[in-house]
Amino acid sequence: MREYLFMALIAAAVTYLLVPLVRRFAIRIGAVPEVRDRDVHTTPTPRLGGLAMYGGLVAGLLVASELTNTGKVLSDADGRPVLALIIAGGLITMTGFLDDWWGMDAFIKLAGQIAAAGVLVFFDLRLTYIPLPKDWGGSTSLDFTLSTIITILVVVVAINAVNFVDGLDGLAAGIVCIAGMATWAYSILLKQNISGDRIATTAAIAAILIGTCLGFLPHNFHPAKIFMGDTGAMLIGLVLASSIVTVTPLDPTVIEGIEGMNRFGVLLPLLVPAAVMVLPLIDLITAVVRRTSRGLSPFAPDRGHLHHRLLDIGHSHRRTVLIMYAWTLLFAFGIVAMSTFGVPFLLFPIVITLALGVLVLLMVAPRWRRGGSDDDGPPTGPMPPIRPESELGRRVVPPETPGERANAEGNPVIPAFPSSS
Repeated sequence: MREYLFMALIAAAVTYLLVPLVRRFAIRIGAVPEVRDRDVHTTPTPRLGGLAMYGGLVAGLLVASELTNTGKVLSDADGRPVLALIIAGGLITMTGFLDDWWGMDAFIKLAGQIAAAGVLVFFDLRLTYIPLPKDWGGSTSLDFTLSTIITILVVVVAINAVNFVDGLDGLAAGIVCIAGMATWAYSILLKQNISGDRIATTAAIAAILIGTCLGFLPHNFHPAKIFMGDTGAMLIGLVLASSIVTVTPLDPTVIEGIEGMNRFGVLLPLLVPAAVMVLPLIDLITAVVRRTSRGLSPFAPDRGHLHHRLLDIGHSHRRTVLIMYAWTLLFAFGIVAMSTFGVPFLLFPIVITLALGVLVLLMVAPRWRRGGSDDDGPPTGPMPPIRPESELGRRVVPPETPGERANAEGNPVIPAFPSSS
């Protein structure tokens, strides 16, 4: 336990200390884009915060590889996870860096994501089978080709889900941090009953991911001094996906044999990743449906994400972030807790349905209260930008005296009812 805490603290400290240096570097090279229509912030803010997060990730991995217990596990684990994450993380960080700095075609960025996922597969960090209960026919083994395709698909979806949800100060880092905590708690739960390098590897990766996000959040929470950009969003999405990939290929019969574990515990390697990624996945799916239904590209940016809708119905910036933190906490730790107490499997979909119902009611109730229509903005583009109060103040025209008024031709206008002086 102390080793996990130590590697998390190292990752957090290195990330935190690197952020000011990265911020100055981003300003110097001009990685401070203008505010776009879909942006919530009103002041140009440096990006590239993901460079500091990558530094914290590498530091945490290198320290973990030198620790007494974790180091032995990581060195004996299949696939050399430390080297795999450093190389794959470096590739996805470079892809995000070029996109944040110069801009990049969506399909070129997708190629970089696939290449980073391919690195994980090359180092044998892949799904080898899909765990299912005996009543459902048992686990399904995957051949190398199918394993490669599914692993790359999982990693790419996770990367883009985190990237899509990165729209408010501290949102992506906080959600991924909570997801990492749930993954770590699940792996520790299994580690107390099962011995295996993959479980310890998952716990180490999750601990380092938690530290990296916590080290970045003080600089990124509203009002943010720096954004992680695609550089950081794709990186932490990749790391989160790698922790999911390493914990899934476990022996289902061993999980079913854990005392007190839900009899559907074998499904937890599938349920926990779905739970920790539920909000980013919902945002990703609804964004794709929304954009394609309007005849736009799935990658076309807009202002219709969940966090935009919460802002539009009246929630403040920080409250919106905290609400989405709470949803992630409910889904992720709810699944882990229910598995620990051995509740009936029927409660899993019930809890998820109730949570989604609360989410929908929270989004539509203010509209009912105002009696307004469900106006989602222009059908073919982003909604108008949120103007800062200072700009709105400057747009108010001060009262004019009669002598100062003039018509379009420049001639003075004589008031019909002159005021008495």
